[in-house]
Amino acid sequence: MPDFPPKSWPGQESVWDYPNPPRVEETSRRLRVEFGGVTVAETTRALRVLERSRAPIYYFPAEDVDTRYLRKAATRSFSDFAGRAVHWDLRVGDHEASNAAWSYPRPARPYEALANRVAFFAGRSGDCYVDDERVKSRKGEMERGWVTKDVAGLS
Repeated sequence: MPDFPPKSWPGQESVWDYPNPPRVEETSRRLRVEFGGVTVAETTRALRVLERSRAPIYYFPAEDVDTRYLRKAATRSFSDFAGRAVHWDLRVGDHEASNAAWSYPRPARPYEALANRVAFFAGRSGDCYVDDERVKSRKGEMERGWVTKDVAGLS
């Protein structure tokens, strides 16, 4: 934790208060991903992963994602917490984004709840929304998280 974490205001949650190791929790907020003029994912049944110093990551139930627009990418990754991830390219008509999403086919314990769910990189997946707020992304590895006005502590 930094010596002086950025201030949070009423109604905000600080990323410095998130746990390590990460916690998975349900959220009923309305999430949506729009790419190439099409809504490719929308849900009120997501899980979010909260990890100290990082923006929340949202996982959509697979049945709330229009998988016609996903193609398995060559990229794979590994999370110290959840295990091996499969990445997905997103394609809608002439619009294409490489490595726009990922999922854990067999997540490690205690993250089994992430199975059969898809997460989208906020910086690669077009327009991502929490309720009606368009989320911001952070560059680099941190672009996984979705930054909204109620998240504080990120520079």
